[in-house]
Amino acid sequence: MALLDRPTVTTHHRGPSRRTLALVLLTAGTLLLSGTWYLVQQYSERPPWAEDIAYEAGFVQGTRIRKTDPTGRQVEDLLAGGCARMVSEGLGGVKATYDPGLWVTGCLDGASARPPARQGLFH
Repeated sequence: MALLDRPTVTTHHRGPSRRTLALVLLTAGTLLLSGTWYLVQQYSERPPWAEDIAYEAGFVQGTRIRKTDPTGRQVEDLLAGGCARMVSEGLGGVKATYDPGLWVTGCLDGASARPPARQGLFH
């Protein structure tokens, strides 16, 4: 065969120099660190999706109370203003402080067995 008689030619391509590679990695690390710092400064301990968390936490609390209430009195109390009272007394937890109004809405939805209004990617 004619192809096997030819010598194999390999070409070597040099990559970036170590100095260039180090500068690119240092720049990327600096950008990542400054972006993270900006997000922490912007939101502090409150996550960017805090509204969703507040609604879901209220919904879970309302659902738990509805499922564990054998007589239905606690559910009636929640629907008659108990969810708002829980938030005002601090019983909603840290997640209720993100958005108290949405926490109450979620609690009312959970207590009344409505499907969650803010579920999914688009709400």
